[in-house]
Amino acid sequence: MPYQVSRNGQLYGPYTLEDLQRYVASGNVLLSDVAKSDDDPSAIWVPVSSLIGGAQFIPSGYPPVAADYSAAAVYPSAPNLNWGLLLLLDFFTCGIFQVIWNLIIAAWARRIQPASKALIFYIVALVFAFANLGTSMGNVLAAIRHESVHQNPIGIIFGIAYWVIRLIARFNLRDTLEQHYNTAEPLGVRFSAVMTFFFGGIYFQYKLNEIQRLKEALRYRAPY
Repeated sequence: MPYQVSRNGQLYGPYTLEDLQRYVASGNVLLSDVAKSDDDPSAIWVPVSSLIGGAQFIPSGYPPVAADYSAAAVYPSAPNLNWGLLLLLDFFTCGIFQVIWNLIIAAWARRIQPASKALIFYIVALVFAFANLGTSMGNVLAAIRHESVHQNPIGIIFGIAYWVIRLIARFNLRDTLEQHYNTAEPLGVRFSAVMTFFFGGIYFQYKLNEIQRLKEALRYRAPY
């Protein structure tokens, strides 16, 4: 039976089931892509993973698991906020809301993967951010009084430590999410290192929105 494949609104195929298995193994088709029968007009879109079974096609580096997605119900749902709204809130709060949301995502990630250290790293980074702010208050007051401002080397160190530890937190969270969504919930999800570096929490929320849509599709997929 031939299948049409859809990703981000683009259609591909039709492919046979053997084609899908081969393309998933090569990475050209993702387990999170959706497909439907090309012969049946009444067919609904379902994740590719539900057609071929996720256990055989977990990306290398992760142990195989049973393709039983009903087990996903035991895990708490990811923080549900549209990534576009998060971007707006981040903009209007000058980044403050993003800091809070990072802690929320990291706390949730620790619930699904207790070994995750992302929350700890985010908290440590926040401590250095407040320490940097504290060392900068003297310069702020001096600027208000139109006095000379002197660069504080301790503040520079605190600022660098904040950015470094925040990056460590981002990549620790990325590893946590990749491990979970390729083992406990085998959805074949990958997180870009480049996007993680530059966009952090906004990128994570974008991916979590995609995962939520995929899980809803799995929940209502047609039986085979």
